[in-house]
Amino acid sequence: MMEPHYPLFYQFHFYFFGVVSIASALAFVTRKSPVAAALWLVNTMFSIAALFVLLDAEFIGIMQVLVYAGAIMVVFLFVVMLLNLGHPSEIADARGKWPAFAAVVIGIAMLSMIMTISRGRIAGTFQVPAGFAVQQMNRYGAVGSVARPLFNEYLLAFELTSVLLLVAIAGAVVLGRRREADAR
Repeated sequence: MMEPHYPLFYQFHFYFFGVVSIASALAFVTRKSPVAAALWLVNTMFSIAALFVLLDAEFIGIMQVLVYAGAIMVVFLFVVMLLNLGHPSEIADARGKWPAFAAVVIGIAMLSMIMTISRGRIAGTFQVPAGFAVQQMNRYGAVGSVARPLFNEYLLAFELTSVLLLVAIAGAVVLGRRREADAR
């Protein structure tokens, strides 16, 4: 929601943080050093949190910083340090040029799809009724309006995501231990 008293201020900061988040995301995927990439991802998370705050979703913005930029990135950095990937110059991209070309083509296709969807009309079944968010905020508050659907309707997806993250961390630890055993 745009503040009616300072529209230029909000528009400038909305586009500024949007550009910063896109630039940080590009820096994240182009860094060879996993630690530098993780730090660029933290910058992306902070920029997205700023966008949430500008859109009057302060709770989601705070959770973005606490959960993603804080807890999950600390775990990522811990796993990266545990794997001891070595110097970034030693890391070779073994994928070749075709996956990079395919990624560019898929990125252009996704961008064109987003532009097409943003210009088109959304079907009525996918639209939130007018005033629904305000009604939910007044009824349950900022935390309750997010927590109720998360722990009622989407509980299975939430739990599966947490199990998936746990399995990924355990897999990274197992891979790191194999390298140690091979080095001996």
